[in-house]
Amino acid sequence: MKYPNPLPPGVTIESGPNGLDRVAVSTRLCEGHMYPHGAHVAHYQRPGEKPILWMSGKSMFDAGKPIRGGVPVCFPWFGARQGRPDSPSHGFARLMEWKLGGVVADADGAVAVTMSLGSSDATRAQWPHDFAAVMRVGFGRELTMTLAVTNTGKEPFTFEEAMHTYFTVGDVRKVRVLGLENVKYLSKVEGGAIKSGDQPITITAETDRVYMNTGAACVLDDASLNRRVTVSKSGSETTVVWNPWVAKAHAMPDFGDDEWPGMICIETANAGVGAVMLKPGAAHEMTARIA
Repeated sequence: MKYPNPLPPGVTIESGPNGLDRVAVSTRLCEGHMYPHGAHVAHYQRPGEKPILWMSGKSMFDAGKPIRGGVPVCFPWFGARQGRPDSPSHGFARLMEWKLGGVVADADGAVAVTMSLGSSDATRAQWPHDFAAVMRVGFGRELTMTLAVTNTGKEPFTFEEAMHTYFTVGDVRKVRVLGLENVKYLSKVEGGAIKSGDQPITITAETDRVYMNTGAACVLDDASLNRRVTVSKSGSETTVVWNPWVAKAHAMPDFGDDEWPGMICIETANAGVGAVMLKPGAAHEMTARIA
């Protein structure tokens, strides 16, 4: 991967696992990695702290497969595609090579990396719409991620999207997620039942929930690591909370059998009832800010 302009101080383009190219950031504010493969953020860590993002030790880093951990970009559908079980889970965006655009630093030293993906014969073979997608990531005192999608075609289309963020935790059985109390959710592990609860979320078994009509920030309260991580967002109607627990972790080849206690996903999304419809020429932005 080549970049035609001088890179800001602390930014390099290097070879990651299995030779996958990545943009590496190392400044006084943070360290971070972003791969053109899937426009995938795989690392974010502030000085003197544990990594914010969790990565599986079993992730394959294969050009034909998704990266397990970090922040996969799900687009243009979320989860299994309705009526098309042969389609890749969570869409094609996380499996494709995005084009590196800008790499710039602001006066405070935060680095912004932009990558883009447009419709092509390969995407139209899976999803018959013309689009332009841009992923903008700010590596600074906070991690800020924006996915912008534009309908470049002549017909309206509806899509789903998510920043499938994996967070590092000391022990998922000892964390709480605050901010989604009294919010209705669809529980995938309970056959799609619609439920709600008035207490902070705790993880005591396999959990796969799509919280609907969400807008407020979530707080990941991690007693084991003695920290709170705030996930605020805009342009997002749904929040997904996921942990595979024991059996599902064993069933995934790119997920270590004993890794599940060290992670939780809190995903900024527009999925299911939150799917986005775009008219020709219209654009939509979804932003997640992790602090």
